[in-house]
Amino acid sequence: MSEPVRVSVWSDVQCPWCYIGKRRFEQAVADTGVDVEVEYHSFELSPDTPVDYDGTPAQFLADRKGLPMAQVEQMIDRVTDIAASVGLEYDYAHMHQTNTVKAHELLHYAKARGRQAEMKEALLRAYFVDGAHVGRVSDLADLAAGLGFDRADVLAALEAGTYAAAVKADVAQAEAYGIRGVPFYVIEGKYGVSGAQEPATFAQVLQTVAAEKSGQALA
Repeated sequence: MSEPVRVSVWSDVQCPWCYIGKRRFEQAVADTGVDVEVEYHSFELSPDTPVDYDGTPAQFLADRKGLPMAQVEQMIDRVTDIAASVGLEYDYAHMHQTNTVKAHELLHYAKARGRQAEMKEALLRAYFVDGAHVGRVSDLADLAAGLGFDRADVLAALEAGTYAAAVKADVAQAEAYGIRGVPFYVIEGKYGVSGAQEPATFAQVLQTVAAEKSGQALA
């Protein structure tokens, strides 16, 4: 058996294209049968956002990008339709725009316990589909408890900032790679794929890298 293809993914739990990209990448893995080992890395699209931002995601985008609300609503409609095409029901009417640094700390908490992938999916679903708050530590602890983690232990880790340094290290590595937007996939440390590409694009890269690894194994 050959070793799995290592894939590092920089993304944010509040990034609509990151969830779409996740589904498309998963489809590529299913289509190709390539064995992959995925590790998620932190990237904050809006690190200056207050935890309890008083406004909708649409208002946030309009203010941040200086766009008219009508244009922002068109953008949201488009991404919602694309999300639906990969089986995701985005509910922008009930999303809570927030600061995601504690959600990233929770991802590292789960990673340290071998359950990062499960936590990533739970956080994305919580924000985009379920209308949950992914910025407040109490809400994050509740979400983790729902997955079977010890709520008190999670709460203590988030309040203490136990994994804050790990989040900062991810952000620094993204800067070193020149990553300016997410999702961004780094495959085997040498191939970079930017954006929520179609499954066929991901599949081509995975097959190329898998063939290279197979050739090296036989050499």
